[in-house]
Amino acid sequence: MQDLTEPILELVRLTSTDLPADVEQALRQAVEREAPGSAARGALETILKNVALSRANSTPICQDTGTPLFYVRHPAGWSTRSLRAQIESAVAQATAHAYLRPNSVDSLSGKNSGNNLGGHYFPTIHFEEVEGEALVIELMLKGGGCENVGAQYSLPHSQLGAGRDLAGVRKVVLDAVHQAQGQGCAPGILGVAIGGDRGSSYYASKEALLRKLDEPNPDESLAALEARLTQEANQLGIGPMGFGGETTVLDAKITHLNRLPASYFVSVSYMCWAYRRRKMVWKDGQVSYS
Repeated sequence: MQDLTEPILELVRLTSTDLPADVEQALRQAVEREAPGSAARGALETILKNVALSRANSTPICQDTGTPLFYVRHPAGWSTRSLRAQIESAVAQATAHAYLRPNSVDSLSGKNSGNNLGGHYFPTIHFEEVEGEALVIELMLKGGGCENVGAQYSLPHSQLGAGRDLAGVRKVVLDAVHQAQGQGCAPGILGVAIGGDRGSSYYASKEALLRKLDEPNPDESLAALEARLTQEANQLGIGPMGFGGETTVLDAKITHLNRLPASYFVSVSYMCWAYRRRKMVWKDGQVSYS
């Protein structure tokens, strides 16, 4: 098995310092919706300047470089133990190069590991064996501020009048956005999972964020709900960084899971404007990034 530590290190660098094109385009479109001279427009213009500087200088887009979430789809026969060791080595090197800030803190002692490694869950790595010969690694860096405003609801929800249907899903997702206000570093992107148990629902809500902003939902009813949630969230007046304005949310991505009859969970993972996700594909000794 080839040592892929260096290509994975480059994946981390790109994810932390080079905002994806679809996200940057959405932010540029958001600028045009805000009034000239407004705090909202000024915030977005500052964000875009920061994006350009980070790309040019290979410095982190945000000072909170977040929790590294790796999604690894590997061919049969590959050692996940070896892949984990290579990923952890790349994360430690990325921290030494300042592509990542040292964020991993022991929850009991408060001690910082200094290299973004800690136990079996920092960084978080999900493995899946797939058909074919290509190794695909997707990385998402999820900051603490936006993670803090994520939410999970159990339907029916009497206080919000939300039943066990898509109308109820709409009510609780908009409530999550309203509760977040500017604390999630808006404009945000919503990853929403309907169903599952508490754990699988949260997992799926984050996985939904791997979809590109211009990637349509194959389910027509969910595609319509995504568009409606984005439109209505932007009518809440929260705006960029909570300054008010027309752009509170850039997009919503929804997925669904089977569930037990007794449970109907809706999980919302809020991603900040620094929507840092990248993909690496390795096949036949060649590597590509997107």
